[in-house]
Amino acid sequence: MRLLLISNSTNPGEPYLGYPKNNIKEFLGTKPVKALFIPYAAVTFSYDEYEAKVNNRFREIGHSVASIHHFSDPQEAVKQAEAIIVGGGNTWKLVLTMRDNGIIDLIQSKAKSGTPYIGWSAGSNVACPTLRTTNDMPIIDPKGFDVINLVPFQINPHYLDVHPQGHGGETREDRINEFITENQDIFVVGLREGSMLNLEGDTLKLIGKKSARIFKYGEEPKELSANDDFSFLMK
Repeated sequence: MRLLLISNSTNPGEPYLGYPKNNIKEFLGTKPVKALFIPYAAVTFSYDEYEAKVNNRFREIGHSVASIHHFSDPQEAVKQAEAIIVGGGNTWKLVLTMRDNGIIDLIQSKAKSGTPYIGWSAGSNVACPTLRTTNDMPIIDPKGFDVINLVPFQINPHYLDVHPQGHGGETREDRINEFITENQDIFVVGLREGSMLNLEGDTLKLIGKKSARIFKYGEEPKELSANDDFSFLMK
């Protein structure tokens, strides 16, 4: 498999998809690719707007996207895709719409056969076994938590270390500790903003200047950097 799982689309003060665009270019290669875009995580803006926003950045790196909502048969669109890109937004809405259109298993099959897969935020979360480490409010019933299951671990995108002043609730680490207590055999990767995971065959690595925080029940959280091998997470 070839996966590029990005924590967030945009860093403060930068254009949309500004920081990861060259990583996306390297991942897709020099030959122009017209990727299938899954915009279903959009809630407060249209799929057309989302497609245009992504295309504006992709054209800068010699590639383009066509949104799945233009196709009369979304399942056939997935089967024919030369690359699949799943954008961020609300994970619950994304999963429900993918499920309703019957494309979750098809995306899994395509990615496992070598079709490049890129996701950011919600699009990274759904590459995991379930959506249960998303940060998003459950605004809709996704008819099940199981998702594409391309990697055997969970990702928490936008991972934050801070506990805001005046906030009396749980930290992100507290919430992940709750998850691993109930799911003791599963690793969770706290993927900080400005970073991404890249899987090429059997090799999984971190890209970015920030470390990732690795959680597993019964173990102290680990901080791993781009210099470390993350491939143990795939076993």
